[in-house]
Amino acid sequence: MKKIFLTILLTAGSLFAEINVDATYATMGAIAKRIGGDNVHVVVLGSSKYDPHFIVPKPSLLAKLRRADLLIINGGGLELGWLPPLIKSANNGKIQVGAQGFLDMSHFIKMIDKPASVSRAFGDIHAQGNPHYSTDPHQVSIMAKAIAKKLSQIDPAHANEYQQNLEQFLAKWNAYLTNYDNKMAACKVKKIVQYHELYNYFLRRYDITNIGNIEPLPGIAPSSKHTLELINAMKANGVKKILQDVYHEKRTAKFIAAKTGATVSVIPHEVGAVKGSDTLENFYNTIAQRICK
Repeated sequence: MKKIFLTILLTAGSLFAEINVDATYATMGAIAKRIGGDNVHVVVLGSSKYDPHFIVPKPSLLAKLRRADLLIINGGGLELGWLPPLIKSANNGKIQVGAQGFLDMSHFIKMIDKPASVSRAFGDIHAQGNPHYSTDPHQVSIMAKAIAKKLSQIDPAHANEYQQNLEQFLAKWNAYLTNYDNKMAACKVKKIVQYHELYNYFLRRYDITNIGNIEPLPGIAPSSKHTLELINAMKANGVKKILQDVYHEKRTAKFIAAKTGATVSVIPHEVGAVKGSDTLENFYNTIAQRICK
């Protein structure tokens, strides 16, 4: 009788156990929470307040990776500077590259800005293309489908729930996108300058032209010569909007704005990067509002 009771307890425990999901960045983590619901416990490894290229590999991250059943990464080389040593040290077979509990989201995305060749002479470029695809709200549906499929694979007992959550989420998100696209169609800002090429997917989606970057090359600090050239280009093209992220220095953007009469708008690159961007909807609403106002 005791054995039967113990078996029932173990079975019930496995049915109601949470799946530990680690996401490298907050936007993917927010999507995983929507799809996983009560069946998942989601941990975001990288803070939205910092440069996603250079997350500090703290011991606390190692502890989280050791407990993970699923690791969702952005991919495209974005985590290359900090994540691989952590995965190796975690010694968790579930989340090693190629394992069932490893999900590289970039494999589902049509990457843009792929370089013809890779050289340090071109700055800190990514061989697979621009990895900052999550700034485009239309990529959310792709990511949600990939996460639902992966959760169903590693937790088949709740596969029906993940599918139902996905269908409900997509229905609401498609309605949100229709309204969002209509608002962006009315956006009067059609030319911008950005610090780093964080927003290319968003800009391409809504036909906004980036006429230059404050960085002369990716990962290279702006020089006086490049800044002057950018100021002249902004004046020649009538650019009045500078997109500034939260983690690069802001002095150069303010200087350029003073010389051109442009407005500097701090734009979130991930969910939670700025105040009021703590949900998926608020994240994308904030991007639109701060670009278009």
